[in-house]
Amino acid sequence: MALRYSVDIPLGTRMPDFELRDPFGNVYKSDDLYGEKGLLVVFTCNHCPYAIAVWPRLIRLSKYAKELGINTVAINPNKHPNYPEDAPEKMIEKIKEWEIPFPYLIDETQEVAKAFKAQCTPDIYLFDRDHKLVYHGRIDDNWQDESKVTKEELKEAITNLAEGKPINPVQYPSMGCSIKWRE
Repeated sequence: MALRYSVDIPLGTRMPDFELRDPFGNVYKSDDLYGEKGLLVVFTCNHCPYAIAVWPRLIRLSKYAKELGINTVAINPNKHPNYPEDAPEKMIEKIKEWEIPFPYLIDETQEVAKAFKAQCTPDIYLFDRDHKLVYHGRIDDNWQDESKVTKEELKEAITNLAEGKPINPVQYPSMGCSIKWRE
């Protein structure tokens, strides 16, 4: 597992448009995924220990965000033959096991991950209703042990976005396993 950090992307960057399918064959367009106040986009997977550690938090945060008018979508860019645990049929198992309440999509060509400049799983982006990036960073300050979290940066950004308050421009990168790029 190669540790990777998300790269710095200027706040205000417009979200790349995309159209992806979920493992059930349903097609989703990025514009249709938006909530009234924004969209949380998370590049993640099934096998990375960093991603696994934060999946429960992400699911809880997605429910909180939904109540505030912000939808969530997860995108799996690891469509790679060397990582069978990230295959679509395994995604279906995780959707059921974890009761994922938002679309979990497959980036078959990895072009969407490249357009977003995603680097790791998880790599987290929060966009406002105008499709502008307002947060790109970690979920909180302790990916390993939720009981030791002292600062929930993503939740704070979601709250501030929904309430029309400024979002702290000091944002710490997300960290996780590198995306498994195909050559």
